Amino acid sequence: MQDYNYVWANCFEITLELSCCKYPPTSELQQEWENNRESLLAFIEKVVHIGVKGFVRDAVTGAGLENATIVVAGIAHNITAGK
Repeated sequence: MQDYNYVWANCFEITLELSCCKYPPTSELQQEWENNRESLLAFIEKVVHIGVKGFVRDAVTGAGLENATIVVAGIAHNITAGK
């Protein structure tokens, strides 16, 4: 699903593994959250502002452009603007 969303929905997803146990007992979930809470929040604070965000507008009229293709040199993945 991550690959599909990256290619077709312009969405970059990640998977975080909190422990080597794939199915921890329910009784341990609170402790896993407490062990990883600060790291997860620090990660979110770091990545939330990475990248480019904004509106694609016509240079003359200033009107928003739908479905504009955004190309960045050196990155082999174009992004298509939304509505």
